[in-house]
Amino acid sequence: MKMSWLALAVVGLGAVGIALYAADDKKGDKQMHVFELRTYYAAPGKMPALHARFREHTCKLFEKHGMAIVGFWSPIDNSEAEQKLIYILSYPSKEAADRSWAAFRNDPLWKEVREVSEKNGKLVEKVESVYLNPTDYSPMK
Repeated sequence: MKMSWLALAVVGLGAVGIALYAADDKKGDKQMHVFELRTYYAAPGKMPALHARFREHTCKLFEKHGMAIVGFWSPIDNSEAEQKLIYILSYPSKEAADRSWAAFRNDPLWKEVREVSEKNGKLVEKVESVYLNPTDYSPMK
């Protein structure tokens, strides 16, 4: 009799586990992320240094602070590419984005990297940031 109760309990817990996993999986498929579209306007002549800073330091710091990198882009037009760097980050929520940015800005390594990279002047003149929610028909959520 004990064995049948134990078997029933195992089967029951297994069924609950499968149901929870399936619910989480469905939630994961439909879970909405918050995306941040950022456009940096480089100071004249500073785009190579800005790319180097992202390539060598900033991307690693983003990942350290929970900022998922979706991608980086440069405009096709060469004169625009000398001025603009565009990228998208993803977060589980706007609150998570705020926490990640606060941690990033307070990171001693970021402060050092920024200071060293800007010893000959600021690299960025202006930053535009827009937080985005995916639409219900967007393949990326």
